Amino acid sequence: MIGKVTRGQDVKPLLSYLYGPGRRNEHVDPHLVAGFRIPTALEAEKPNGDPDVRYLADVLSSPLDTLRHSRLDRPVWQCSIRAAPDDRRLSDAEWADIAEEVVHQTGFAPRADDQACRWAAVRHADDHIHIVVVLAREDGRNPSVRRDYLKVRTACQIVEERYGLTRTAPADQTATPRPTRAEVEHAQRKGLAEPPRDTLRRAVVAAATGAAYEAEFFALLRGSGTIVKQRISKLNPGEVTGYAVALADHTNQVGEPVWFSGGKLAPELTLPKLRRRWGSGSNGLTSGKPVSPVRSPDGFTGMPTESGSTHARRTAIDHLAARTAVAASQQMRWTTAPHVRADIAAAASDVLHVTAAITRNRHLAEAADSYARAAREPHGHQPMPTRHGNALRLAGRALAMACLGRRRDITVELAALLEILADIAAGLAEHRQAQRRHFEAKAARTASACLRGVSRSVSADQVAGARVVADAAVDPARLAATDFPVPLESRLQDPPTVAPPRHGPPYAPGPRPSRGR
Repeated sequence: MIGKVTRGQDVKPLLSYLYGPGRRNEHVDPHLVAGFRIPTALEAEKPNGDPDVRYLADVLSSPLDTLRHSRLDRPVWQCSIRAAPDDRRLSDAEWADIAEEVVHQTGFAPRADDQACRWAAVRHADDHIHIVVVLAREDGRNPSVRRDYLKVRTACQIVEERYGLTRTAPADQTATPRPTRAEVEHAQRKGLAEPPRDTLRRAVVAAATGAAYEAEFFALLRGSGTIVKQRISKLNPGEVTGYAVALADHTNQVGEPVWFSGGKLAPELTLPKLRRRWGSGSNGLTSGKPVSPVRSPDGFTGMPTESGSTHARRTAIDHLAARTAVAASQQMRWTTAPHVRADIAAAASDVLHVTAAITRNRHLAEAADSYARAAREPHGHQPMPTRHGNALRLAGRALAMACLGRRRDITVELAALLEILADIAAGLAEHRQAQRRHFEAKAARTASACLRGVSRSVSADQVAGARVVADAAVDPARLAATDFPVPLESRLQDPPTVAPPRHGPPYAPGPRPSRGR
C-alpha cells in the first residue's frame, strides 16, 4: 500500500474532481467512507440527486475562519492511498479504518482529540481512496505538517500488517525518484523508450563511475551528449556547488531544456556525495586530484586514446573485471562484516550500471535499477571504502573508459561478468533478508534472475566459451591462475588475490581460511 501527498489552497475544486467523472470517466460511485463525523452527516444532495460538493467544502473549511494565526500557504492536504494490484478488494469499513489510521499517524486528527482538523475520505474506485484534510484545528491552531510523508508511510505499513496486504518498504529516503505521470505521458507521445529522467540518471551514474575527479566527470557527461550546467556559489565566485543535466530534445513549452539536478535523479548523485566518493579514493585512486588523462595502453586508470582502445585491450579489461568480481563475490559470501558487504554491494551497482550503459541493453538497465534500490543503505548512508569495493570500482572505471561512449555487444567475457554480478546480487538478497529488509531482498533477487537471463541468452556459439569462464568464476582459484594477456593487475590498489590449492580436491567455497598459519 502506498500513499501520495499533495497540497492545495482551495478544497472545493478538489472535492469537485473527486466526486466528478474523472479525466477519463474512471470514477465510479463516488462516496464518503469516513470523516471527522459520520459520512451521513457530511454528505448532502442537490434537488437532482447529485452530491452537494459546496456543502461539504463549507463544512470542512469552517475552522479556517477562526484561526488565531495566519493560515498556512496551502491549507488543503490531500493523500491518495492505493492498494497493490494483487491485494483483495477492501470494503468501505476497512477503507474507513485505513483513513482513520492515516490521519491519526500524521497527527492531523488523533484519536480522542475533539479539537483536531476536519477531514473526509472519498472512495471512487475499488483500489484506492482520497483523504482530504483542512489544516486548521478546531481550537484555532495550525497543525504540524513536518515529515508528513514519512508518517503516511508508517500508517501504510501498519494497515498492511493489520489486513494482510502486500508489504512495502519503509521510508528510508533512499528510493530513486520515479518519473511523474506527466513525464511518462510525454515520453509516450515522443515515442521514447523511457522517460528522460531515467536516461539522465543512467548517464550520470556511468560518468560518475568512469571519472576519477570532478572535471573528468563533467567532461564525460558532455561527451555522452548530455547538456550540463553548473551552479556557482554566490558567496564564493568560481566555486561549483551543484549541477543539473538535461537532454537536448527534451524541452518545455518555450523551448528551454528541462533540467534535473543530481539529487532529483538519485540520492547518491548529489555533487557533495560524488566529491566524497572521488576524494576518499573509493574508486581506487589516492585522491580526487586531476591526473594525466592518457596512460599507457596496458593501464586503465586514465582516459584511453582511440588507438589504445583495441579489441584485445577491451577483452583484457573484461577478463580483469570478471576476476575482480569473483574475489568480491567470494568476499560477500565469506565476510560477516556489514560494512564490507555494503561497500561491495555499492561497487557492484556501479559496475552493473556501466555494463548496462556500454551495451545499451534494456534488460540490463532494468536489472541495474532494481539492484541499485537493493544496494543503497538506509537514510543515504555511504559505506566505508574497502579493498574489494575499491577494486570493483576501478574495474568499472576501466570498462567505462575502454568504450568512450561506443556501444558494445554482450561478449563471452561480459556474459561471464554478468554471471558473477548475479551471484553478488544473490548474496546481497540473503544479506537483506537477514536484515529483515524484505523489499530490498526481493529487488536483489529480481536483479539476479534478470542478470542470469541476459547472460545465458548469448548465441549458441558463445555458450561453450561462456560456460568455461563461468565455471572458472565458480572456482576463483582457477580463474586467478589463468594466464592474462595484459599485466593489468599492477594497476589495482592492493588487488584481491586467491591462491590456488597445490593438492587435494578442486576448490569449493567454504569457510574463509585463517591467515598467517
